[in-house]
Amino acid sequence: MTPAMQTLMRDVARIWDGAAAGLYGPGDPGPAVDVLAEGVVWTELPTGAGGTGRDAVTGHLSALTATLPGELTRTRLSRTVDVRRVVDEVRFGFVHDRELPWLLPGVAPTGRRVEVLAVQLVRIRQGRIDEVRTLWDVAGLRDTLNLR
Repeated sequence: MTPAMQTLMRDVARIWDGAAAGLYGPGDPGPAVDVLAEGVVWTELPTGAGGTGRDAVTGHLSALTATLPGELTRTRLSRTVDVRRVVDEVRFGFVHDRELPWLLPGVAPTGRRVEVLAVQLVRIRQGRIDEVRTLWDVAGLRDTLNLR
């Protein structure tokens, strides 16, 4: 691997890390919005929440951060990086203290502390986030909450 490729890989990871830290830390969509490409596609699966295009994704990120659950933690379990993509396997922990329309639409808060696994696939082009797909283990989360 060349030094130039190593630099690109570090840059790709840094861009996503900054966006994710803002979103899931203080619940600030600003750092992510600042690095969105014009034609960005952001999808939360399996709900399909998200959007296509900078304006739609900005709206989604604002709605997501407005409904982040209490005591949210995000722990990276593994990471794969190349010169265009970051794939993180993560564990989110939180208190289910509000409805989460982007994750569990229509499910009333249970007040329980839960964990859910997710895989976040992020594509970066020309220093901008071009696509994000978060694959949530909603089936496991529903089982934990005794929802069928």
